Amino acid sequence: MPDKIKTASTSVMSEAEQHELDNLLDLDRHKLSVIPKKKITKSERWMKYLGFPLGIAAFILIYFMPAPAGLSLSGQAVMASFAMALVWWVTEPVATFVTSLVLMIFLVFLDGWDQKSVLGVLGLDVIWLNVMAFILSSILVKTNLAKRIALKLIVRFGKNSSSILLAFILLQLSLAPLIPATAARTVMTLPIMMVVAAIYGATSDHVSNFGRNLFLQNLLGINIFSSGFMTGSTANLIAIMFISSMAGEKVYYTDWLFASLPVILSTMLIAWYIGPRFLFPIKPEDQKPKIHGGMETLSRQLERMGPMSFSEYKAALIFGTVVFLWITDRFHLSWFGFEVDPVMAAMAGAVLCFLPKIGIIQWNEADIPWHLMLFSAGAYAGGMALDSTGAGRWAISQVFGMFHITRDVNFWYIYIGVIAVMIYSHLVFTSKTMRTMILIPFIILMAKQLGYKATSLALPAAFCIDWVVGLPISAKPNVILFGTGQYSVLDNIKYGLTVCTIGVILFGIAGLTWFRFLGITP
Repeated sequence: MPDKIKTASTSVMSEAEQHELDNLLDLDRHKLSVIPKKKITKSERWMKYLGFPLGIAAFILIYFMPAPAGLSLSGQAVMASFAMALVWWVTEPVATFVTSLVLMIFLVFLDGWDQKSVLGVLGLDVIWLNVMAFILSSILVKTNLAKRIALKLIVRFGKNSSSILLAFILLQLSLAPLIPATAARTVMTLPIMMVVAAIYGATSDHVSNFGRNLFLQNLLGINIFSSGFMTGSTANLIAIMFISSMAGEKVYYTDWLFASLPVILSTMLIAWYIGPRFLFPIKPEDQKPKIHGGMETLSRQLERMGPMSFSEYKAALIFGTVVFLWITDRFHLSWFGFEVDPVMAAMAGAVLCFLPKIGIIQWNEADIPWHLMLFSAGAYAGGMALDSTGAGRWAISQVFGMFHITRDVNFWYIYIGVIAVMIYSHLVFTSKTMRTMILIPFIILMAKQLGYKATSLALPAAFCIDWVVGLPISAKPNVILFGTGQYSVLDNIKYGLTVCTIGVILFGIAGLTWFRFLGITP
């Protein structure tokens, strides 16, 4: 945080200070389409050095081992290629999207999966939905509508530490269904966090429990609120794709919303209550703004924006229309005579963004991270090839044999085990996509083999995909927020694992009550 902003104590800012604050709040400076250069630590450097040969070793070990009974040669090739890619994705000896391209090449060259199917992954609904969603999120930044929403919430609730923390919960809740990229929501709201933290006296030079609660709670909100909405992250959509393609069970946007969001809201409110009271107690002197007139800084910033512009109204209308179509999916058939798929709704909104006179942005202003699209394509291809070749079914059968999971095992033991594995597995697998690709197909197959609906286990498991809150390396938002210096690794572990444990308990209760009422669990 710049010193001038930290020490501003008068009700009037100098021109230099105002310019500095404007730069801090300039959300358009953060581009997801640009891959930032990252300073790597010594341990990360060693991971890069070791990751490449370890990936090759994993491939050789699986590809050249004697073919196990029940596993086809194509399935063995897919497993070997996927294992190599998994090691490289985790250790990053090369960029993640390059690893995905290598995986796709290996799948074709080794006859693991045919070329048409591998290349056809880029035509999947989930890829198109992501591209359209990034276009839609670009208009929020372009028109400053996201900035206005953030400032309004902070100015309205910024009187004390408790209300300001609640305001950020509302902020992250409002952005989650609109912007599917957690990294985008992080960079959009980080400037507001920094200003508010400084106003409350929490800086990287003066770490306080207010700062710990503020940044760690936003880490929770950015990640966990993604679980409240089917379109909250790419991984959610992948899980739904697996449920649909492997089990033939339709999951509507509102099915996900009504089931998951109450659990997520309950978790966030519990975290909001216990964080500043028990985990990181905020001292009475830190519960009020430290700088006289500090909150007026943001009030003036909001005033300087003036009334909503015509472009902001257009952005709100376009976004509102798309979200309306998403949340009313059950009624489309009776209203229109046909269903409007989430992809088509997003595509229609994206078209409106570019139309002459009506539109808001030009093509080169759309912040589309194509490297993430390529990374996702490789991940989808690997996961779908595992299913197509029967390698996934073979692997889950080995799990059954190892743990003696049979129809005689009580459903609720399996259910709690699945929830716990999904929530805590992010401590091992740093990619939500990877966890989804590895675990969701296995859970679907397990449910079917045990005689249950796939959604009885796979859908609650999917609700847990985005709970990546235990470590600074667990997700992109974690890395960004950890870089502020407002909390330590141990602070992150303490806060994150506490909330994860609360989540396992709440999902267990929901499975026995709310999910059963909705017909998800038996």
